Amino acid sequence: MDEAFWQARWAQGQIGFHQGEVNPYLQRYWPELALNGTGRVLVPLCGKSLDMAWLAAQGHQVLGVELARQAVEGFFAERGLTPQVSQLGAFEVYRGGNIELWCGDFFELRAEHLRGCTALYDRAALIALPAPMRQRYTAHLNRLLAPGSRGLLVTLDYAQAQMEGPPFAVSDAEVRSLFAAGWQVESLEACDVLAENERFRQRGLQYLDERVYRLSRG
Repeated sequence: MDEAFWQARWAQGQIGFHQGEVNPYLQRYWPELALNGTGRVLVPLCGKSLDMAWLAAQGHQVLGVELARQAVEGFFAERGLTPQVSQLGAFEVYRGGNIELWCGDFFELRAEHLRGCTALYDRAALIALPAPMRQRYTAHLNRLLAPGSRGLLVTLDYAQAQMEGPPFAVSDAEVRSLFAAGWQVESLEACDVLAENERFRQRGLQYLDERVYRLSRG
C-alpha cells in the first residue's frame, strides 16, 4: 500500500472517493446479512466514511482501519466527539462510543485484534488497491476473519485502459477468483452508474459498472 500517495490525497483534499451520505447499498442490503446487531464489523481502508456511523447506529461495534490520521481525526471532529487515543502495537487506536478507528497499515492487523468480529464491510478498500495488492488483501482477510463471517462488498468495473486508478476496475470474474478460497460470493445488484458520475465521464470512461456482493466465509 502506497502510504505516501494516500497521505498526500488527504492532505490535498483530493478525496472524491468520500461520499457525503450513507451508501444506499449498505442501507438496502446490510439487513439481509442477518447478523447479530451487536457484532463487531471490520471496515478496511475506512477513511472518514459516514457508513461507519450508520453501522454503529444499528448497534454494531465498528472497527475501521485507516492510514491517514487526518481522516481518523476528521471522522470524530465532524461529530463533535473527542476520542480516547491509545497505542496498540503498530496502531494508534481512536475510540469513541462503539466505534474504534485504528490508524495504521491494514496489513499489520492480526487475527487477535479482531476477536468477536463476525462481519466485513468493504465499499472502498478492494477498488483502492492495484491488482497484486488485491490478492494480498483477500489473503489477509482469510487470515483475519473466522469461518461464519459475513460481509458486503461494493466494487467498480470499467475499461482499465481508459483511466488509471484508483479507483481500480475489478471485474466480476476477479471478485470470484479472489474470494474463491473459503468464501461464498453472491451477486446482489449490478448497474452502470456512469450517467451519475460526471468526473468519470470527463476522464473518458464509456461505462462504469457498480456491483454489490454478499460474502459468506465457509
